[in-house]
Amino acid sequence: MTVRESVSQPSPLPRYAILVDVGYLYAAAGDLLFGVSSRRSYRVDAEGLIKALQERAKTCVALRDKELLRIYWFDAARDRVPTIDQRVVAPLPQVKLRLGNLNKHNQQKGVDAQIREDLETLARHGAVTDAILLAGDEDMLPAVEAAQTYGVLIHLWGVEPPYGTNQAERLIWESDTVDVVNADFVKPYFTLDTSREPAAETPVTPPIPSPTAVFGTRPPRPAPPPVRPAQPSPVAKLGPSRDRVEEIGEHIAHKWILTRGRDNIRDLLPGPILPTVIDKELLIEGEKELGHSLRPYKEARDWLREGFWARVYREFDFGVGISGKAPR
Repeated sequence: MTVRESVSQPSPLPRYAILVDVGYLYAAAGDLLFGVSSRRSYRVDAEGLIKALQERAKTCVALRDKELLRIYWFDAARDRVPTIDQRVVAPLPQVKLRLGNLNKHNQQKGVDAQIREDLETLARHGAVTDAILLAGDEDMLPAVEAAQTYGVLIHLWGVEPPYGTNQAERLIWESDTVDVVNADFVKPYFTLDTSREPAAETPVTPPIPSPTAVFGTRPPRPAPPPVRPAQPSPVAKLGPSRDRVEEIGEHIAHKWILTRGRDNIRDLLPGPILPTVIDKELLIEGEKELGHSLRPYKEARDWLREGFWARVYREFDFGVGISGKAPR
């Protein structure tokens, strides 16, 4: 006789995930704070915002005794090539960057499908017991209903609308709980960028900063030592030449503008400080071009950055870079 033993399905772990439709979040917050939804009109501290969302989730009564699995950050980029801000988000702990495509009309394509797929997969495999969904599109409804059939509770978050509503009514109806992120919560992480879209009546041309004004925070370059013909320096070469390193910096900037797009590179302005992730990439690219490490040569690393900014400034008619070279 064969004895069949029934094996009970293991219960899902008490964990939750946060799924964020970044396009909805940014547009709704921009509309609430500044009356504009175009992302080009403001800058966002995405890293700070993500941390704030994680902390907010910990205060929810329904999630008090549960652990965060991860936060899924659904965004879009031209040809799915990450922007500067997205490259900063990608390596953050417990964050999964998901990219859809951004077409020529700046419309997101494929983002909703990715959200639906991830939500259903998490529910089907019992990876979470709860899911926070920060979105507003009714296209999320099938995924919400599917996840609920697997026993997952859906906590819908929305950005406070300046008037009316910015979320689909049926999505609100079908969610297990509904909460609102207000202006005070998002305000610290959004900064209006007035330099990009000046008023049409009075177009403003930004003044061209002098190298001293732009790089004034850097310590002055030490004066060269006095020439002593009778006692030549025992070190024949202290590092790569300045002209060569600046040329490499300009070449890298030119290549980035072509591959990553002018809009993404413009996000770096006014400079001269690069985000840590981007600065590391610049140094790595520079060392590859040069053929050896720049770690022993602090001045050479600065020259590389100066060459990079010189090319970026010329590209956007922002003035001549620190090296004072004329446009090529």
